[in-house]
Amino acid sequence: MFLIFIIVFDLIMALCMFLMGFYFYRSKGKAADYLTGYNIRSEDQRKKVNEDLLCQCYGKRMMVMALPFLLGMILDFFKPGLGNGLAWIVWFILFILLLIKRTKLEK
Repeated sequence: MFLIFIIVFDLIMALCMFLMGFYFYRSKGKAADYLTGYNIRSEDQRKKVNEDLLCQCYGKRMMVMALPFLLGMILDFFKPGLGNGLAWIVWFILFILLLIKRTKLEK
C-alpha cells in the first residue's frame, strides 16, 4: 500500500510541475502575473522586462523540475520512499537555482 501511495504521489507531483511549466511556457507572458511580487511593480518596471521570454524561461525550468519526480518514481519501485526523498532534495536544489536565475533576469 505504501509503495502505491509513494508512486502515485511522485506521478502527481511530476504532472503538476510539468503542467505549470507548460502553462508558463505557452502563456505569451500572461503568467507573469502569478510570479510573487511581479504584479505589484510599476508599469515602467514591467515594461523593461520581456514577459514572454521570462515566462518561457520559467516554464522550461518548471518542466525540468518534473524530472526528479519521474526518476524518483522509478527508484521507488526498488527502494520505496528513497526515490521520493531524493526527488524532493533535487527539486529543492532546482528551486533555489530558479530563484537565483529569477534574481538575475529581473535586474
